[in-house]
Amino acid sequence: MKIYTKTGDTGTTALFGGTRVPKHHIRIESYGTVDELNSYLGLIRDQDIDNHYKEILIKIQDRLFTVGAILATDPDKAILKNGKERLNIPKISTENIQLLELEMDCMNDALPPMTHFVLPGGHQTVSFCHIARCVCRRAERLVTMLNDTAPVDANTLMYLNRLSDYLFVLARKLSYELKANEIKWIPEKQ
Repeated sequence: MKIYTKTGDTGTTALFGGTRVPKHHIRIESYGTVDELNSYLGLIRDQDIDNHYKEILIKIQDRLFTVGAILATDPDKAILKNGKERLNIPKISTENIQLLELEMDCMNDALPPMTHFVLPGGHQTVSFCHIARCVCRRAERLVTMLNDTAPVDANTLMYLNRLSDYLFVLARKLSYELKANEIKWIPEKQ
């Protein structure tokens, strides 16, 4: 299988189902941003962090491939004429969302209470988490915009929302474990 097809040379790309859309289409922006997020999660996973976090990140990356496949499918062509789904992939489940919540609860239990917003940074690994969190929020914004014109599965939207929260808590937990300086944001008085 060749990597290049030349079919996108005119600025369009095909969704699963064959529909061609411009490469700047909101659906392409949505799953492209999810792909960018997935790459940042790989960067976090490549850091010197506990294997448990790496295992969770691999699960998340797998789920993000599912999200990308869902978003890359033309909803009008998602169901074949025989009534079967075009893609034989799992959906985002409530269990996937609950895993993120459980992981956040466990990490939060080991952290001091948060009393202020914190400035991103303090350690390179922590900074990668904050970048991933921001990319996740952008993906969520794009998917909600897509949802305004073509409904997206509610669990997909919830998963992205919860994932950005998970990445924030992971950044705090790694700051704690790496003994990084967590700088509180205290607005200057005018």
